[in-house]
Amino acid sequence: MEIREIRAMNGPNYWSIRRHKLIVMVLDLKELEQRPTNKIEGFRERLEKMFPGMYEHRCSVGTPGGFFERVDEGTWMGHVVEHIALEIQTLAGMDVGFGRTRGYGEEGVYNVVFAYMEKSAGRYAAKASVRIAEALIEGKEYDLEEDIQEMRELRERGRLGPSTGSIIAEAVSRGMPWIRLNKYSLCQIGYGANQKRIQATVTSETSSIGVELACDKEDTKHLLEQAEVPVPKGEIVRSERGLKDAIDYIGYPIVVKPINGNHGRGITINVNNWEDATKALAEAKNVSRSVIVEKYITGDDYRLLVINYKLVAAALRTPAHVVGNGENTIQELIDKVNEDPRRGYGHEKVLTMIKVNELTMDLIKAKDYTLETVLPKDEILYLKDTANLSTGGTATDVTDIVHPDNVFMAERIAKVIGLDICGIDLMTTDVSKPVEETGGAVLEVNAGPGFRMHLAPTEGLPRNVAAPVVDMLFPPGSTGRIPIVAVTGTNGKTTTTRLIAHMVKMQGFKVGFTTSDGVYIQNKLMMTGDCTGPISSEFVLKDPTVNFAVLETARGGLLRAGLGFHYCDIGIVTNIAADHLGLKGIHTVEQLARVKGVIPESVLPEGYSILNADDDLVFDMRKNLKSNIALFSMDENNPRIIAHGKRGGLSAIYENGFITICKGEWKMRIVKAVNVPLTFGGRAAFMIQNCLPAALTGYIRGFRLDDIKMALETFMPSPSQTPGRLNLFEFNNFNVLVDYAHNPAGMRAIGQFISKLDGKPKIGIIAGIGDRRVEDNEEMGKIAAEIFDEIIIRQDKNLRGKSEDELIAMLKRGIASHDENIKVTVIPSEKEAVSHAIENAADGCLITMLSDVVPDALSLVMKYKEEEAQKTYKVTAENIPNLE
Repeated sequence: MEIREIRAMNGPNYWSIRRHKLIVMVLDLKELEQRPTNKIEGFRERLEKMFPGMYEHRCSVGTPGGFFERVDEGTWMGHVVEHIALEIQTLAGMDVGFGRTRGYGEEGVYNVVFAYMEKSAGRYAAKASVRIAEALIEGKEYDLEEDIQEMRELRERGRLGPSTGSIIAEAVSRGMPWIRLNKYSLCQIGYGANQKRIQATVTSETSSIGVELACDKEDTKHLLEQAEVPVPKGEIVRSERGLKDAIDYIGYPIVVKPINGNHGRGITINVNNWEDATKALAEAKNVSRSVIVEKYITGDDYRLLVINYKLVAAALRTPAHVVGNGENTIQELIDKVNEDPRRGYGHEKVLTMIKVNELTMDLIKAKDYTLETVLPKDEILYLKDTANLSTGGTATDVTDIVHPDNVFMAERIAKVIGLDICGIDLMTTDVSKPVEETGGAVLEVNAGPGFRMHLAPTEGLPRNVAAPVVDMLFPPGSTGRIPIVAVTGTNGKTTTTRLIAHMVKMQGFKVGFTTSDGVYIQNKLMMTGDCTGPISSEFVLKDPTVNFAVLETARGGLLRAGLGFHYCDIGIVTNIAADHLGLKGIHTVEQLARVKGVIPESVLPEGYSILNADDDLVFDMRKNLKSNIALFSMDENNPRIIAHGKRGGLSAIYENGFITICKGEWKMRIVKAVNVPLTFGGRAAFMIQNCLPAALTGYIRGFRLDDIKMALETFMPSPSQTPGRLNLFEFNNFNVLVDYAHNPAGMRAIGQFISKLDGKPKIGIIAGIGDRRVEDNEEMGKIAAEIFDEIIIRQDKNLRGKSEDELIAMLKRGIASHDENIKVTVIPSEKEAVSHAIENAADGCLITMLSDVVPDALSLVMKYKEEEAQKTYKVTAENIPNLE
């Protein structure tokens, strides 16, 4: 088998609107296409032996064991690979269940689609599942555990930590969007100007001074002492001499900890002799130059969690330990504890497995024990000196028994240090009594405290401590969203996007928008090139200055990674026509419509999907939608528009020369099309069509009709506002039209427009496109012959998989099918082709240049225009009489 491609979806996609995290692997079965599973001797038995858990895979049968029934009947290896990929992820602690395998459009080639939790682990599972299937086919031994462990490690490296993950999960449960900003824990909740950021449990609202204080234990202790908060007696030391002086002052037992540190790093507790003290000093100095030496306070270790200056949870923390039974060795007791199904690798489960490290061995040695010692019955042996869950510790929820005086103290400490989220470490014998009575003390105040012990305590009630964080960041009624308008279709996307952005900007919004020629933030070009994919969408949605997004969304990005956002407020589909067919497994216009249909299916229920009622494929999309529906049509008598109006629906139509919005059966005329510059006096019908969904968008967003009218009247077809979209340059003796039309439907629309323009002869500069089908290029040649009197064939810089000669031959065949006698000139260089046409232009001619590299074409034409203007100015200046 051969893996052709592996793509990772991370948003609504062609395969599923609801399941965003999907791996799509294009798999060529080669000769295995002729060998279904029932023709491979012993395959079922070997598969079941390796994966007994697959019995739970119901598959299309719908009952346990259903997948094995399919294997017995005979299924193709792509289907098996899908199920292996799901099962090995589950074995690695990532329980995923969605999968499907569909034909790619070539014999023996399949799209193998399955869910993932962590992208890197999902990609690994794709490759590993093929290796495993091949080993099972050949009856070879395979080390499955190596793959499982590798995926565990990939999962731990890639996943959000439990604290960050809980906040994100809470935000998602409230319908809030989020974006991961780096490979660690920095995340954005909300979009644009309404975003907030978190990094673990530090937020964009957290005081930087508060964090600095919490990280400096000396300053923290000083402030708490001043506030009459009980803290252990201690000293700051930097050397063994200072350590000795501190011990002489404080007395044993002591705690040694770095002055700048967190999460238990470099801390040694209950030190009772000089040898251990010097060793503890060295450990602490690995973390911080200055070290705190404090009196060791006896009692239990409690963590009090304060969020938004309110105590929300408290836990009793116990270091990793074993309890003797008089029969088993210490190592055997550790192994038994690790057999607890609640313990796992890293953060995969509620508890973490206990690992024996140097510190563990030191603690065991201090008791004159070894790992082979049989621990006496009921003796507790601590294996770590701190109670962190990440080192195998346990937690018991005690929130409901914390004494009110201790609650008051914790909330006051948060204010004293200035931390909106903080974890307070309290040592006391009984948290249900005031600290003053028990002789307890506050050991530390932590910025960015871990939530794991509260979310899933070993004992006691789990606390949703993520909820108050989200409440703090987003007060009631706030979702963190900004309005998003998504525009898709085959033709007209970019112009519609730019027109809507222009309209929205005129309403005072700070707009970010993406197009096939770049990304714009408040009309400033930030990125160039085809920016219609998920990365460009996220670029806009991450920008903190943007409060309205208009996003052109093309098929390429959708198929490559899915949408760059999960929901939008308005989704527009302009039209569906044959384009890019044969790429990424999309071979028919019906499949293409399914790709584009992802946009309206991602519209929020209270939002609007705006559909072209003149296009059957677009109109049929309404059947799968949960949002409101608005329609547009160039024909007011379209039966679909009439029926929609009778149901009280919203639509936009072109009627009696007007761009009109209809609410129910009532008409609201906005502007005559001839007064909209974009339509070239009403001659560019496809531009009128682009105005209809734009006008609807403005109306849905609550813009006044007069403001919509003004926006339409002030949007000019020019290189600055609509680069490469019907840009007409008027030279002294001829005209040049530059347009992006790059498929048969687009060329036909241009042909209709050109037929209404003066100018003879009509000269067309066209190019074949390498990633289009042969029949598409031939059809574009035929349409060119129908439109133009003369044709110049040029070539794109990127031939996209085909040779220059092949593309020229395709266009020539298409041209000849309409008119064998039409004049055809081949000039491969775009620059030379344009230069030839302009420098040899006949008086009154119209040169039309169809280009998909818009900036280059525009620059060249504008250069000629500037040169002509300079010549005209010079001649005019020479003819002015000398007034002296």
